[in-house]
Formats: sequence, C-alpha cells, structure tokens
Amino acid sequence: MKKKIYRSIVFIFVILLAILVSYICYLFLSYQRIADDQKIAIEKAKIEQTTQSANHNQSYRITTFNIGYAANPQNYSFFMDGGKYARGFSKANVQYNLAGIIEQLQQTQADFILLQEIDQLATRSYQINEVQKVTQAFANYNYSFALNYDSAYLFYPFTQPIGSAKSGLLTLSKATMEQSRRYSLPIATDLSKFTDLDRAFTVTVLATQPKKLALINVHLSAFTKDPTIQAAQIKKLTKYMQLYQQRGYAVIVGGDYNHDLLGNTPKRFGTKQEQLTWTHAFPKAALPAGFTLVNQDIVAAKIPSVRANDRPFTKDSYVNLVDGFIVSEEIKVNQLKVWDYHFQYSDHNPVTLEFEIK
Repeated sequence: MKKKIYRSIVFIFVILLAILVSYICYLFLSYQRIADDQKIAIEKAKIEQTTQSANHNQSYRITTFNIGYAANPQNYSFFMDGGKYARGFSKANVQYNLAGIIEQLQQTQADFILLQEIDQLATRSYQINEVQKVTQAFANYNYSFALNYDSAYLFYPFTQPIGSAKSGLLTLSKATMEQSRRYSLPIATDLSKFTDLDRAFTVTVLATQPKKLALINVHLSAFTKDPTIQAAQIKKLTKYMQLYQQRGYAVIVGGDYNHDLLGNTPKRFGTKQEQLTWTHAFPKAALPAGFTLVNQDIVAAKIPSVRANDRPFTKDSYVNLVDGFIVSEEIKVNQLKVWDYHFQYSDHNPVTLEFEIK
C-alpha cells in the first residue's frame, strides 16, 4: 500500500516536472525579438477629407495617449504594480473602456494621434482588435501600426494568467503619410525579458509644410531595474531624433517615457512622493542640441498623466507626469495640455500639444 502511494506521488511529481520543463522550453524557444529597422505598412484614410491648408503659421494639434489596452479603468489594479489583476475585468468592460477612450480622443480634436499599449490580439483584453476599433472610429485619418511585442503565453498569475499579447504603437494622421519605420529599443537579456516585454519606437514622415514632419511614437520600459537599459533606450531614441532632423525634417517625439518629465513632479504638484522604476527624472542633458522637452503650462495646471496601478484610483493615489513631447527647433510650441479625465478608462491621461512648423 505504501509503495503504491509512493509511486503515485512520484508519478504525479514527474508529470508536473515534465509540464514545467516543457513550458520553460516553450518560453525560450518561442522567444524572438522583432527585427530592428522595419518598414511599416501605411493605411490610407477610409473617408476622404478636404485637404488642410498648408500655409506657414498653421496651427496643429497632436495627442499622445497610453490607453492601457483599455483594461485599466479607475477601479483597476495591475499585478506587476503590486495590484490584483492581470486581465481586464471582462470583455464587456474592455469594450466599454475602449469606447470611452475613443470619445476622449475625439474631444482632443487632434490632427495627429500617438497611441501606446493598444492591443491587436491579446488574452488580457479578450482578443478584441483594438487597432481595428480605433481606426474605424477615426476613418478620416491615415494610420500606421507597429507591434511593440508579440509575447508567448505567460502562465502567471496562476489563478488568471495574463496570457499572450500582440500589442503596439498606433500613429494616426490627417496629413498624408509618406513613410513609416519601426526601430527596436535595447531591453534586458535576463529572465525579466519575459515580463518587461519588447520595446520600440516608430518614425512616421508626414507631408506637411513648410517642412515635412517626422513623428516619433515611443513607449520606454517601465519595470526594468537596470539604469543602463534606460540610458541605452534614451541614447538610441535621441540618435534617431537627431538623424531625422539632419535629413531635413521637423521632429516631434510623443509618448510614454516612463520617466518623470518635470524631474520632481510630486513636489511641484504637491502630491504624494514615491520612488518607482518608472519615475526617475528624465535626463534632459541627454537631449541633442536643438531639442526641447516641452513642459510649459504643466506646473500651473497640476494635472498628472499617470497614476500608480497598485490599487484603484483615489485622490490620495500616487501620480506623476511621464507622458508628453520632445520637439526640434523647427517646432513652435503654442500650448501643452494634460486632459483631466481622472483616469476614467486608462491608468494614463491623454496629453495634447498645439504647435506650428516654422
């Protein structure tokens, strides 16, 4: 009898070990970074629009928004931030959040839109093609989409695994898109590469006047604890900012930098202070000559662009400013605005820049 029990235990252990080893092999064998420097397909607007005036001194609006794959509303907390959940509450809730995000984007009345964390096919957002939903809502915009990552199925947390994800960066424009490319960013090579997933930025050239505009859509790493990775990402980003300027383009970089863009936002906003992996001061000294991190109008307004996702949002939650814009000297900044949506549908608020091309 004892031998039978012992054999059963050994058998179960061997089966579980085989499953674990097979899963680890699957993770490593399926892991492959998306190749660097890839051409991105450009999709033309489905609805034709009257061509905008291309006069000198024309004012434009551009909005950047990390939509949190429409699964991070006010009452949500994320497991990697110390919260509870890995997936959206339900398919219906993700659809509801996405509809709200689209409405918020429409309210910004932007000529150009840069979105981060928008899922094309992911377990966490119930296989909703968010790229399709957003581009259908903005049918009078041209667009280009690039995968940030195409991750294997992550069987964690065990009670409700986050699963697999195809997610990325979406750029929309009323102006004609001439070309678009995806560039990979440096990331960790240890086991954390399976959780802090692949990173990239895209560059899209627009046919604007009096100078063509290169729009860079970026999402830097949030959870890496290695400062050399963060520095390497910014180094590559600034290299291409400078390269496109040297090619004769005006340049705007927009996105989620996962750095404190004011350097000491909580102190300047008078809010809770906390040091997290995504709140290090943005290294302004790393910017090439002729580029500026835009922060006018921000301190007075005291509206954050991101909240901590360790618990549902309250007025006492940790907040910061990590989303915004860097511009080249060919850009005249008129206004910068963080929209105070109180993180209703995402753990970020959208940010809009009004500008002119010199």
